[in-house]
Amino acid sequence: MDVGIVGGGIVGLSAAHALAERGATVALYERGALGTGSTARSAGGIRSQFSTPVNVSLSRASKRVWNDFEGRFGVDIEYRKCGYLFLARSDATAERLHETVGMQRELGATSEYVDPIEATEYCPGLDPEPFVGATYGPDDGFADPNLAVQGYATAAREAGVEIRTGTTVTDLRRDGDRVVGLEVDGTERCNADYVVNAAGAWAGRIAQLAGIDLPIAPRRRQIAIVEPETPVPETVPLTIDLETGSYFRPERAGIALVGGHFGDADPDVDPDRFDDGMDVAWAATAVEHAADYTGYFGPETRIRRGWSGLYAVTPDHHPIVDETLPGLVTAAGFSGHGFQHAPATGRLVAELVLDGDASLVDVSALDGDRFDRGETATERHVA
Repeated sequence: MDVGIVGGGIVGLSAAHALAERGATVALYERGALGTGSTARSAGGIRSQFSTPVNVSLSRASKRVWNDFEGRFGVDIEYRKCGYLFLARSDATAERLHETVGMQRELGATSEYVDPIEATEYCPGLDPEPFVGATYGPDDGFADPNLAVQGYATAAREAGVEIRTGTTVTDLRRDGDRVVGLEVDGTERCNADYVVNAAGAWAGRIAQLAGIDLPIAPRRRQIAIVEPETPVPETVPLTIDLETGSYFRPERAGIALVGGHFGDADPDVDPDRFDDGMDVAWAATAVEHAADYTGYFGPETRIRRGWSGLYAVTPDHHPIVDETLPGLVTAAGFSGHGFQHAPATGRLVAELVLDGDASLVDVSALDGDRFDRGETATERHVA
């Protein structure tokens, strides 16, 4: 079985490794360097606290790999399980959190519902006054995406994957309704029994090469690295104020990463021409939001640096994991969750290609036609 993979981020590399391990002949095509797209600009979060069963299941299956990544791949990805803390300001949001904890626990997660005072035990700098409820997941945390890319890339090469960087896929070749290969750099034709679209924010463009329209939009998201007035302990969880969209997490030596999406405007951007820097005005707003509910980010907080990356967003904030056309498998549109769900997604891609169906996780709700049918369930736990 010959498989061509478009995209050398964490999802494409995971898929390449999973396919090669099962005996497929795999070539991966990346227009730049490995992991330098959305993966490198990720916050590195790994959590089970999602609002839909399919995302929780993807997390649970992926955590089995993340928990033993060094043992499997020989790379320490600096996975720090300091937890995730979700905060609710309204009774309605708190009620939804309470309901989702029950669902998460049924699927094997260790999350728990706590009141705002209890939440301060996990985040000592938290002001409990604005909140009415919270959830905490002790098994959640974050890792270094760049180290994970190194681990997957090395293992994929050792398994026989041909990795071609600096190579642009310029067309997908079809024979009737079936995708039968791809074209690179406008001249070279490569045959394939299957092509995998793992192009992240560029996935919509790749799909168009096969004549299909996928509702995957590139959206810009920013992150700031700040020196808080009061150092954030490394044991503090990644903390999210759900109703404002603000979040922060500790880095090393008291430094914090601060982020969030604020306001209604969320335009699509050109993934080849977006500003990958940080807007100072946005960073100031992000710090102000974090200061509103914690005691860490006082007036002496200093903004050190920052960056922006791309989310590949679908209308319901769930990915498309599906054989979109005969011979074309899509694994994209993770809406900010691609890094953490990459291990499970790679195995699912291998199952779709080699078995004709996915069994690791029930991804029937993630097919690309669900939007036309109106059968969607929106993921609410996003930032």
